[in-house]
Amino acid sequence: MAGSDDLEPIPPANRTLSWYDITSLWISMLVCIPSYYTAGSLVDLGMSWWQGIVTIVAGNTIILIPLILNAHPGTRYGIPFPVHLRSAFGVRGAHVPSLLRSLVACGWCGIETWIGGQAIFLLLLPSSLKQSWFAQPLAWLGISVLEFSCFLLFLFIQLAIIWKGMDTIQVIEKYSAPVLILVILWLFSWAYIKAGGLGEMLSTPSRLDPTHFWYVFFPSLTACINNWSGLSLNISDFTRFVRSQPDQIFGQLSMPLFQGLYAFTGLAIASSTAVIYGRVISNPVELLSVIGGSALTKVIATLGIALTTVTTNIPANMVAPANALVSLSPSSFSFSRGAFLAGVLSIGFQPWRIIQSSENFIYTWLVSYSTIFAPITGILLTDYYIVNNKVLDVNALYSADPDGPYYYLGGYNVAAFVALIVTVVPTVPGFLHKIGILAEVSEAFVAIYDNAWFFGIFLASTIYWLLTRGRGKSKVRVDPSMSEPLVS
Repeated sequence: MAGSDDLEPIPPANRTLSWYDITSLWISMLVCIPSYYTAGSLVDLGMSWWQGIVTIVAGNTIILIPLILNAHPGTRYGIPFPVHLRSAFGVRGAHVPSLLRSLVACGWCGIETWIGGQAIFLLLLPSSLKQSWFAQPLAWLGISVLEFSCFLLFLFIQLAIIWKGMDTIQVIEKYSAPVLILVILWLFSWAYIKAGGLGEMLSTPSRLDPTHFWYVFFPSLTACINNWSGLSLNISDFTRFVRSQPDQIFGQLSMPLFQGLYAFTGLAIASSTAVIYGRVISNPVELLSVIGGSALTKVIATLGIALTTVTTNIPANMVAPANALVSLSPSSFSFSRGAFLAGVLSIGFQPWRIIQSSENFIYTWLVSYSTIFAPITGILLTDYYIVNNKVLDVNALYSADPDGPYYYLGGYNVAAFVALIVTVVPTVPGFLHKIGILAEVSEAFVAIYDNAWFFGIFLASTIYWLLTRGRGKSKVRVDPSMSEPLVS
């Protein structure tokens, strides 16, 4: 089977990342504008600050489980996500879930890029230019020529960094999170003074009665889980470079804590804007624009937003599409070319429409792709831990031999695709209802969609297990040189 150096297993001797490196990676990705925006959106939807914290920490604690579990094969065998998929979906069928994961990553890439472009538009451009006809929205596009130009400028900056090499990201990561943390702390201090203390900052009560709260809580919990569900699928793209299982586990355990601490600042600041301005401003870029300040303050804020957006966007949203395209056609794509195409495709998602409201961002975007990611997660975990008992034939994962254990039927594992399709179908009516295509649907379909992650992971796991119970293991062979000893 044709391969690429970018997808080759990493030998144990070359796996050098420690728990500290993984923790640092998580901090650099967690300290980002979408995480802040997610927290602020929960306040905008009617939650109090403490209800938002509970929802966010609960969601991140839940998603930590598949993060650690799906990281195991990457660390043990040194294989990336597209190769890991071949065990469950087949050596050819793996392209389907890999590309689905990549499409969502392209959407996120667009959102992050839009945020960076908005920082340039709102904070750096002079008022005279923002009041010109260039800044008037075009009906067919939904934004102005000037905003779209800032979006493209920030996209080209990221593509130039990728083209230069991923080593550049490691250099930027050293400075990005600290600068954004300073910006957020400045916002927090400003809100503290303007609102009249922490008590006033957190004084905005929940606007949800006990019954309505649960209608908001469950889809919001699904959204918080789904915030990192994409990375929980392709986490092996990173843990293949980790030296041991304890390193990947301990490196990830602090994720919910750091997410909760960072979310608290977002919730507190968003809650304070209701006191200060009489309305919730969940977007920190918009808030910085409303506050104003000196030119130096705006430059520092833009720099912090830009740096952290780049260091989150490239590893979290460009690595998966790049590896997927390399796996699909190694002769046509290198990692850099794949990441470049992912950036270009992100334009088609029109991210400015996705985050134009908290409802769109939470219900239409974050919840929607859990309908696909959850069943893929369930199938992967069931295949690796139950069907194969953590034993993979690494050589066969790179082989298109019809007699190989992962060739199945023409390179496709029918059981995996049946489980995926049967699980996704019941979530479609609820999704169509949320986006306004179906005016009336059964409450059962709405409940399934609102809880799509839980529904998908359990149903797909069950179906896949039932369909694969009789699959033999006699063809599976392990190459000891590509597998670390099991960690007790």
